[in-house]
Amino acid sequence: MALCLAASLISSGDFSPYDQLVRYKWWYRYGYMSSTGDCFDIGAATRKSIQKFEDRQKAFAESHRIEETEMDYLNDRKLLNEFNVYCSDNQAAGNGGLMRLAPVPLFFHSIPAKAVKYCGISAEITHGSEIARDACRFYGALIVAALHGESKKQLLDPDFYKEHESWFAGQPLHEEVQKIVKGSYANKPRGYDDGIRGKGYVLNSLEAALWAFRYDDDSFEKGVLAAVNLGDDTDTTAAIYGQLAGAYYSFRGITPREWITNIYAKEFLLCMSSWLFHQGQLWSSKWK
Repeated sequence: MALCLAASLISSGDFSPYDQLVRYKWWYRYGYMSSTGDCFDIGAATRKSIQKFEDRQKAFAESHRIEETEMDYLNDRKLLNEFNVYCSDNQAAGNGGLMRLAPVPLFFHSIPAKAVKYCGISAEITHGSEIARDACRFYGALIVAALHGESKKQLLDPDFYKEHESWFAGQPLHEEVQKIVKGSYANKPRGYDDGIRGKGYVLNSLEAALWAFRYDDDSFEKGVLAAVNLGDDTDTTAAIYGQLAGAYYSFRGITPREWITNIYAKEFLLCMSSWLFHQGQLWSSKWK
């Protein structure tokens, strides 16, 4: 789904929730961007949101006399503004929006307030709870700050929100997210034994990823393994950790190097990354 999101940003040259949902639908139905050619391990909230999106596409096509086969390629701005892209109920607080987040702060990092806003929306279209939205706003801000060269001490500062308040456009974070901002994980060095859980609930995932980052001894490898060894939703916890750690340590700081050498579709991923950076620069030049 992160690749679907990146492809949408590259293709649109901007933030288009409708196009993102189209690509998630392609992944769900046809295996688009999947390493196996099929959709696997899709969460319940994501699946329900995609199915609701499909239903809305059909109804929209009928009411506007548009061929249903053309709906995936809708580009009329007026029609896009009319389409309701928020396809999740407001109780969905899984970690699906968080685990795919990185392309948004990477693309929009030069204007942090835009990046944080879009991080929230990118989650809301499939995970509609305020908690899921604000977890993604906060984590996106951390990734942006890492890209701006802030230290780990600054990133994990309990006053991070206060120090970057302008990035959040006057919208405070949910109180449960604020507990994590304040460092709920900081005094839990034993991880699982201290109550850290890498589960599917977005707050558990967020706390677990930040715990792994806090205690990784400046080693990407150690952080990933710590995240995985929490058990439960292992791949997602590691993916969430890896987004912030990757931004902080940079491509050259990812070790062991064979993880990069042997990764599936390496050249494709490098190409996608270059295009994401290039298109993000083009977008930001229009705002400066």
